[in-house]
Amino acid sequence: MKKKNLMSKAFPKDRFMVALFYVLLIVVWQTIYWLGTSCLHCWKSYAFPSPLGVVESCIALSKKGVLFQAFFYSVGRGAAGFALSVVIGLITGIFLSWNEKIHRCMHPLLLGLQTLPSICWVPFAILWFGLDESAILFVLVMGSAFSIALSVRAGIRNVNPLWLKAARTLGAEGRTLYVKVIIPAAMPEFIEGLRQGWSFAWRALMSGEVMSATIGLGHTLMMGRDLADINQVMLIMIVIVVIGIVIDRLIFQRIEDGMLKKRGL
Repeated sequence: MKKKNLMSKAFPKDRFMVALFYVLLIVVWQTIYWLGTSCLHCWKSYAFPSPLGVVESCIALSKKGVLFQAFFYSVGRGAAGFALSVVIGLITGIFLSWNEKIHRCMHPLLLGLQTLPSICWVPFAILWFGLDESAILFVLVMGSAFSIALSVRAGIRNVNPLWLKAARTLGAEGRTLYVKVIIPAAMPEFIEGLRQGWSFAWRALMSGEVMSATIGLGHTLMMGRDLADINQVMLIMIVIVVIGIVIDRLIFQRIEDGMLKKRGL
């Protein structure tokens, strides 16, 4: 009980320190903007964003409904594309784990495709699907599915061989071995692979939306560029970062914590 009380007292203090850090960061940012534009005249006000300008841009876009509309469209695309990436990644990763020769042949190729920037898939997407939703989903899947597949393969490959021998001794083979032993044992790396895959998917989604004319955060970002509104550009960048962090904390962090708690870790 005493340990629990100490932890509960520590968390508010940690949160206060984090909040104080970001407040100081904003103050420093605004000070740099003020010194650079009003005092030293190092740059023009339209060439450097400011916290107050970002807030004004947020209010303006919110009143027009542009920000909320872009948010829902991007999150919806991200969820749909990521779900498709997970299915493709899981199937590919399990397929690679069945045969070592197939793994040796395909692993370098998948690794190379994973390192390829998502923006490289945009010309293919435009030529094959045009400027519509299918093109964006294609870029998203190509940007994240390979990462998930490699993580699944690594998780299966790193399962303790003693567990597999014990399971086979007890008669577990084929599908039963995968469902009852391999997949539960590889679950930590699966979850880490999903988390990494989401980060790749979210970045790929922005790459696709930047090159398209559809509604979304990426398109709103480019609208800010076309209007020479640096504060709008900065606002959308902050929104993209915040969404990525929130989804990671609300979904993947909770799944990981639940798994660790279930295993007594």
